[in-house]
Formats: sequence, structure tokens, C-alpha cells
Amino acid sequence: MPYISVSALSHVGLVRENNEDSLVVGPWTLCSSVTENPQTLLFALGTPLVVAVADGLGGQPGGEVASSLVVRRLARVGGSLHSTSAVREGLESCNRAVYEAADEYPGLGRMGTTVAGVVVLPDAMLAFNVGDSRVFDVDGNGLHQVSVDDNPPLAPGQRTTPIVTQALGGTAKFRPVHPHVAERPLSVGTRCLVCSDGLTDPVSDDALSELLREHDGGRAAFELWKAAMEAGGPDNITIAVVRIGA
Repeated sequence: MPYISVSALSHVGLVRENNEDSLVVGPWTLCSSVTENPQTLLFALGTPLVVAVADGLGGQPGGEVASSLVVRRLARVGGSLHSTSAVREGLESCNRAVYEAADEYPGLGRMGTTVAGVVVLPDAMLAFNVGDSRVFDVDGNGLHQVSVDDNPPLAPGQRTTPIVTQALGGTAKFRPVHPHVAERPLSVGTRCLVCSDGLTDPVSDDALSELLREHDGGRAAFELWKAAMEAGGPDNITIAVVRIGA
């Protein structure tokens, strides 16, 4: 019987004092915690399964609160995310919840988070994001980004930018979001990578692709984390490697 394997970890990196990333895998969440050893979880293919990373916005209060709130909400509603419209509605609900929490606790004003992930259905995979956390398809030809970065255009010669043009929360007054959602085919052997920019900023796509050609599952998650740390670990690093097995 087909199954879903998810190998994940979250780490503070080498520069930040706190981990503002959070992670959800089905009913399981990891919020503002540190794991150096990947955890691998197995699920039967059937009920919608959400796997997502939320990266709290740095430089503003409460990033870890916003990311934790979002993944816990996704854990609660994940089983109902059975279509692209349901995913969009779920993310819009998360956005409202972040603003409501910020209004209730003035010290958390302008808190916000990015989010990126997949919902695994019996016959398809729904990839989604708001912000610059990413989702990649992984196949024999390498790595293919399916999320859409919410960043302004890069200047000539510039590789990355820390600015995001939309997030869940993050502004003084309510601002609606326009989530990116794409349906992907699903079959035994399908793999994808969900991660925060703590991985993709310091490690090139070519290096990520090579590591994912050589490794799978927990070993792949560990080697990806190791590559980000060897590149200076400038930000929090959260990784989930998803695979459909038989």
C-alpha cells in the first residue's frame, strides 16, 4: 500500500540566537525548537496530509509566535485541505488569525511569518506558499522550484534579498494575502523538498540538487542541514523531505 515518508529537522543555525521557524507534518508540530537529528514519520496515503514550514519574520517582534500559530492551525485543519480552493481559504484564515493575535497582544504588533508546504492527496500533491520559503520537486533530472518567491526583483548580480512582498501578518493594519497554490501529479517515487530560506540562501540549487541525487529520507535532510551549516548557518534552517513509497 502506498505511504508517505517525511523526514524533517529544524535548527537555529550558527548566527541567530533563537529559532523562529516552525514545522507541521500532519498532526505533529515542531515550534521554535532545535533538532540536529532528522525525525522520520510514516503515514498511509489517503486523508489529506499537510507538510509545511513557517519562517517567522526577523527584525519584528513575535516571529516565533506567528510561525507557531500558523503551523498549529494547519495541523488542526490539514485533513480538510482537499482542493486548491480549500488550501487558499486555509491560508487566508491563518493570515486573519495572525492579525487577531497581534491585536490582542500589543507587544506582538507587526508579527508575521512566511509559509510554504504541500498537501498530499491520494492522487495529487498541492504545493503552496506565501513569502519566500520554498517547495521543490525532486526527480532524476534534479531540483525544480514549484513555489513562487514573494520578493521584489533582484538587482543585477544580486542573488538573494531578505525582503518579502507578502507574508501572513507582518503589517500594522490587516492586509489580505494571495497564496500561490499549484497542483502537482503524484505517483510512487514522487519526492519534494520543503524548506525555509535558511537552507536556500547559503546553499546553491546545484548543491541541493546534487545532495538530493545522492541521498534520500533522513540522510538527505541531515546532509542538507550540514551543507547550510558549513556555508555559515546564517539563519534558522528547517527542512522536510517528502517521498511517496510503495
